[in-house]
Amino acid sequence: MELRFKSLSLFEFQERYPDGDSRLSHLADFKWADGFNCRRCGHGRSCKGGMPRSRQCTSCRYDESLTAGTLFHKVKFDILKAFYIVYFVSTNKKGITSTELSRKFDLGQKTCWAFKRKVIKAMKSSGNYPITGTAEVDETVFGGQEEGIRGRKNGTKKLVVVGIEKKKKGVYRLYAWEIPKADAASLGGFKKGHIATGAKVTTDQWTGYGPLAKTFENLAGIPSGRKRSNFPELHRAVMNLKGWLRGIHHHIGYLQDDLDEYCYRFNRSFMKEGMFDNLVKRMVHPRHVISRTLMLKRLSQ
Repeated sequence: MELRFKSLSLFEFQERYPDGDSRLSHLADFKWADGFNCRRCGHGRSCKGGMPRSRQCTSCRYDESLTAGTLFHKVKFDILKAFYIVYFVSTNKKGITSTELSRKFDLGQKTCWAFKRKVIKAMKSSGNYPITGTAEVDETVFGGQEEGIRGRKNGTKKLVVVGIEKKKKGVYRLYAWEIPKADAASLGGFKKGHIATGAKVTTDQWTGYGPLAKTFENLAGIPSGRKRSNFPELHRAVMNLKGWLRGIHHHIGYLQDDLDEYCYRFNRSFMKEGMFDNLVKRMVHPRHVISRTLMLKRLSQ
């Protein structure tokens, strides 16, 4: 049981990856774990390529680099530093700022920020592990006070729907989505993406949840209590999430990415030892690769 709560120490990390070649070997093991499949023609056989650890298709002769199609592709600094950044992002309990990464690795702050964004993109939920037990769902707003705006209306503030899975006396799993408004379409999209239809779901009596009873057979709405007494575990989880955002990010410029990062960390709090390997694997086989155009646009802001 103690191993489940132990994260990979810096000493263990340095022992496992003492040099750049060991890191390239690690990437190769992940990238071609299920065998080679040519990105150009789909052929399944290869030979040694002309670049370190690359593979050349025996049919079309396409030489595929180790980082092609991964979030490590065209990184402007050594793969050794890239691995260290992934390590610090994955193992620091509350995350790490790009400014701190810049100081640690003698890289530009914007360079660290851009690569860290790629790491965060790999933390996006796969949607393969929906809540199946007892769930609670509610909405909240992120941002400062807005004059003349109350309740679920959001001006410059961001509206977020949060769902938790309860187990015994605690929160076992948490998901959060930024939504444009608290209507049945937005709330239903979140539930269908993260909550199994057979789960026991409790919400307040907001009208946006009403139409979802057709899909979620065990959906129940209860009156909103004073001082948030109706969902104590859920509201505690939301306050912890907001506290984490204030502490590490200080703003909500890329809110959904930040929500994904927090949920990734929270949902793996019982398997910290495997977080680094899991994150590298996600970066090698990304579902959402940040395009060069988008990265340049963000860096110019």
